Amino acid sequence: MTDPETPDFSGLEGGEEQAAEDAVQEVVNWYNGRLIEERRAPVPDEERVEELKSGREAALADGARLATADPEEADRIAAVYAARLKELKES
Repeated sequence: MTDPETPDFSGLEGGEEQAAEDAVQEVVNWYNGRLIEERRAPVPDEERVEELKSGREAALADGARLATADPEEADRIAAVYAARLKELKES
């Protein structure tokens, strides 16, 4: 017998999609932060700004693809973006 006060999430799916969305959003947030820093620089590097904007747009496009991604694709995107975020933070 289950406890009526404990929510039952057993029928919910989407863990892969949520993990992927979170990973993509973290990368987008990283790009947003660097864009703000670069734009506030005394002499912003326009080439760097364009690189950052391009990276952010690619992440946003991948995030949009998640709406139609199957669980395997969502897992792949989550793994790619987790690795990308690690790489970005180390650079």
